[in-house]
Amino acid sequence: MPFPRYPRPEILKSLADAELVPFWLDDPQRPQPTSALTQTISADLVVIGAGFTGLWTANLAKEADSSLDVVLLEAEEVASGASGRNGGFVAASLTHGFENGRKHWPKELASLTAMGQANLDAIETTVKRLGIECDFLRSGELLVAVEPYQVDELSHEVEQAAAFGEKFVWLDQSQTRSMVNSPLYLAGQYNQQGVAMVNPAQLAWGLQSACLKLGVRLYERTPVRSIEEEDKEIRVNTAYGCIHTKRVAIATNAFPPLIKQLTRYIVPVYDYVLVTEPLSSGQRASIGWQGRQGLSDTGSQFHYYRTTLEGRILWGGYDAVYYRNNGIGKHLEVNYEVFGRLAEHFFLNFPQLEGLGFTHAWGGAIDTCSRFSQFWGTTHAGRTAYVVGFTGLGVGSSRFGALVMLDLLNGKKTERTELEMVRNKPFPFPPEPFRSAVINLTRQAMDKADRNQGRRNLWLKMLDSFGLGFDS
Repeated sequence: MPFPRYPRPEILKSLADAELVPFWLDDPQRPQPTSALTQTISADLVVIGAGFTGLWTANLAKEADSSLDVVLLEAEEVASGASGRNGGFVAASLTHGFENGRKHWPKELASLTAMGQANLDAIETTVKRLGIECDFLRSGELLVAVEPYQVDELSHEVEQAAAFGEKFVWLDQSQTRSMVNSPLYLAGQYNQQGVAMVNPAQLAWGLQSACLKLGVRLYERTPVRSIEEEDKEIRVNTAYGCIHTKRVAIATNAFPPLIKQLTRYIVPVYDYVLVTEPLSSGQRASIGWQGRQGLSDTGSQFHYYRTTLEGRILWGGYDAVYYRNNGIGKHLEVNYEVFGRLAEHFFLNFPQLEGLGFTHAWGGAIDTCSRFSQFWGTTHAGRTAYVVGFTGLGVGSSRFGALVMLDLLNGKKTERTELEMVRNKPFPFPPEPFRSAVINLTRQAMDKADRNQGRRNLWLKMLDSFGLGFDS
């Protein structure tokens, strides 16, 4: 049965006491913000954006060369953007999943798979080496089929992925439900080693602490207004000060890009999330789920969900909402219609939990692009580099994105920089008003496909043939 568009009135009671703030950021351990930049300074490297990409960039650059003077700028506070609002899935995949990688980079997919697995291993090693307390757990991810056509799709993918180095395990209905018990599950595909769970805000704060210990200068509440080329240097202009620097790394995610041409390639898409109150022992027993695996269903519009250290369930996804003219802002982080729909879907998935309440509800912007994965580029004669377009899987791939960006800034020719994935950009989105029309048409077609046994209409088939799409 397809997920309904509208909630039952009685389901809305579960949202009555929900705080409209991200669960991960509602934490007494949240660091006090650092002061804003209010003077003119110089640096060897300026990193703009203190989410995961920016934090990894500053950390890796400083670990590679302790003498490097690195400045990290953040318009708000560390983890206030996507890095503190996501589900906490740390995926090895650099390509937004196997099928998207096979579609776009079939010749490189085996190498990309190996690089992605090594990247996830390195993240785990770093977390342990630095002693970051962030509930990092290599629990894996279970993809579940909730419609008959999805069973065949998941089954075939297990066989196809093995040839590229992926180790997915096929589970029948009883095996799937013995792992996590929902009446909707028909089968499952378990990626045991390729995904970890984490408290994303605590990971970001841990990386922040590591950067500061290495000597990185962090200025929060310091929005960058512009970047200008001056002779052989770059001038970074902020609200109250400026920096003269040799190199700039841009890691601004879905926020309005400082390099204007990037507006052609990325759009901010809002994703919304709920978190429940802690489950009782009886409620937990009714659903199983003792291994704390991440879960996702497999429709065109999909839910992702996981448990927290405190025994709550985080439930998000399904709607990927684009607001006209690349709309972004605090006022878009609350969407009551989507919250109600998510709550209805949650209790359809877990009817045995009816009566459970949600304590947190929030939204955040994702930087999606037409190929669903990050892309890179440089400007200012190679002195400025950027990586954007992660499309919701940036917790893990942001570290790889940072490594490539540093390679580009240092003029290094590496296995990473020679990838077709790195050398090419996605197909651009059209300008407004066509952008909104195309995105809304695609969303409507995806919804129809989910309600018609996955049958994709001519519009979606045309996008598939060009390797294009829209997703969160």
